[in-house]
Amino acid sequence: MTILAPSFRPGDVRIRAEIREELGGSPQGGICPSKDKGTVVLYSDISAGEKYGYRDGWLREADRLGPIFEYTGAGTRGDQTFEGVRGSNNSAIAWHAADGRILHLFIAAGKVPGTGIMRHRYIGAFGVDEDRPYVIRRALDEEQEERDVIVFRLRPIGDFYRSDEDVIPPAQETRVTFVRDDVGRRPRAPKRRRVAGGRDASAATVAAQTRHDLTVDYAATLGEHSVGRLEVQARGLEDTLVAELFDETQHAVIEPSGSSSRQATKDAFVQLLEISRYVEATDNRPLRRMVLLPGLPDDDICGLLQEHNVGIIYRDEYGDFTEFPVPVRPNEILGNSEYPCANCPALVS
Repeated sequence: MTILAPSFRPGDVRIRAEIREELGGSPQGGICPSKDKGTVVLYSDISAGEKYGYRDGWLREADRLGPIFEYTGAGTRGDQTFEGVRGSNNSAIAWHAADGRILHLFIAAGKVPGTGIMRHRYIGAFGVDEDRPYVIRRALDEEQEERDVIVFRLRPIGDFYRSDEDVIPPAQETRVTFVRDDVGRRPRAPKRRRVAGGRDASAATVAAQTRHDLTVDYAATLGEHSVGRLEVQARGLEDTLVAELFDETQHAVIEPSGSSSRQATKDAFVQLLEISRYVEATDNRPLRRMVLLPGLPDDDICGLLQEHNVGIIYRDEYGDFTEFPVPVRPNEILGNSEYPCANCPALVS
């Protein structure tokens, strides 16, 4: 992918007219794709976002792949989407790699003195995170009604500018929120795009779509169960943890992965363990823990999950969901669970 390098550097401040001249995009709006320039220009106004219960910004700590900037998608009323005119710009971010575009991020930096013209600080060139390009969270819309927002996880490409003022502040208290899925409520993943030759150009978004499809399809098998997702804000942490699927009826956290590779499965496993800590701290009931995969991982990974009494549900060669058995630990037999998993394996005779 060719990176269009502007004349300004990360940290430089420009007005939108100057930015448009080099990187393209529209004269207004926060997400501005440009086919001619091969870019998607992103504008963030941190103070404006806080009015709606969300905040763009850097996560305080980098992970094993480097730093992450969280950027909230477009749409100020109702659930944000990837579909139709309302969701076209969000889809442009999700599929920027497939479209051969680079994301360029700017943060509002006040107005030109004596005018109403907004200035913007250039943060750098970005791409979506390959492991998890976006998450869905709850926030308020412009009418102060709760809705789903799309939060993109962006990783810098090359040099970038980072200020302490742009770091998301940590949560003041731990809070676990269950967001129930009503009929048709779970946001749809962006529709898959393809490049020349029929190849998918964005492995990140393809994995996200696979994870989404697994979640929706498996949730449909749970019948009358009360299902949804969990959002965990942990005291002292700025990142909101999201469990994509929570079965309230069986008190089960089910962590999907878009791939059955070793690394992807381990990432899902770690996410599951981290979320479980906070759920168990706020609820004394035994918690069932499972990973949900598009296929069965290798024997070594299966063994790792077995050792930690985490169940595996995977899509088999017929497209059905199958459970990989977990050894029963006699001192942990609690209740009658359909799936053996952490602290709550199935009863044995």
